[in-house]
Amino acid sequence: MDWMKSRRVLAVAAVAATLGCRVAAAPETPARHAPAPAVSTTLLEVATGVGLPVYVSRDMSTPQPDIERAVVVLHGRARNASDYFKTGLKAQAAAGEAGRVTLIVAPQFIDELDVRTFHVPDPVLRFTPEGWEGGEAALAPAPLSSFEALDAVLGRLADRERFPHLKAVVVAGHSGGGQVVQRYAILGHADRLLAERGIALSFVVANPSSYAYFSADRPDPAIAAHCPGFDDWKYGMHHLPAYAGTQTAVALEAHYVSQDVSVLLGALDVDPAHPVLDKSCMAEAQGPTRWARGHAYMAALRLRDQGAPRHRLYEIPGVGHDGDAMLTSACGLHALFGVSGCVESGESRDLGRP
Repeated sequence: MDWMKSRRVLAVAAVAATLGCRVAAAPETPARHAPAPAVSTTLLEVATGVGLPVYVSRDMSTPQPDIERAVVVLHGRARNASDYFKTGLKAQAAAGEAGRVTLIVAPQFIDELDVRTFHVPDPVLRFTPEGWEGGEAALAPAPLSSFEALDAVLGRLADRERFPHLKAVVVAGHSGGGQVVQRYAILGHADRLLAERGIALSFVVANPSSYAYFSADRPDPAIAAHCPGFDDWKYGMHHLPAYAGTQTAVALEAHYVSQDVSVLLGALDVDPAHPVLDKSCMAEAQGPTRWARGHAYMAALRLRDQGAPRHRLYEIPGVGHDGDAMLTSACGLHALFGVSGCVESGESRDLGRP
């Protein structure tokens, strides 16, 4: 890998040869921690001299006047951004573009094991194996939050000199990536910048292990009662990361429910013993499986004072914990690209108050 070139130029073109590679997003890493399958040498500048690895289908450093939509796809704990990038490309092809040209971006949040395995140079952000999921600060080279890195990605897309005709940005994630997307939709700052530039922003949350609640109520209060950290971030609103600043839980909830959010749940993601399901008491208080936790969270949100009129829930029949199948399903393509053909069940309505 030509890291020296990447050190000098922190936003270069992705290699188009990935189009011919395997297209299935690999499952999350089992309990044994392993290095990422690859680390991108394409870097996006987050701060002066600090880069974030990204897989991109177009060069984000030069003007791309034909791009109208950008889909940002987030990996899970396996940090396999290369696989999710391929899934994004597969979904783009399945969507048929519908007359639009779409940019696919897959950021990568690496850890120290990846740094050692791939000899990653000092200017590249690296995080703890789980801290990046909740917006914690990087270990090096600067204490920048993973959410600040996402702000930088969306800030680049908001640059009208580079993307003069961009109309929509979708931030999507499956499993651990779905956890990141749900928390970033609560805390993220870049939505205001995109709105100022006339760019619509939406979020797609697929099969996460847990959600951030806005109150202490939980589907299983007995577990919560014996779990001291059940309402701490990233499961609740206590002990928020520094990135959140001084915002209150009330303000954060108002911000979240104002966002355009689609939650995708695999109808077969119902294994309480799944090897990469979060089995901490904080997560177990939210329900026994990803499917149950997703339904319970959306039901609870709907009953809150503000409801969630811009949030939708889609159940994907015949699919378990499979990022590729989720994001390329009819409802996945609808959420990512606005493609018609997503058959809504009774649970897939807008979640305004009853």
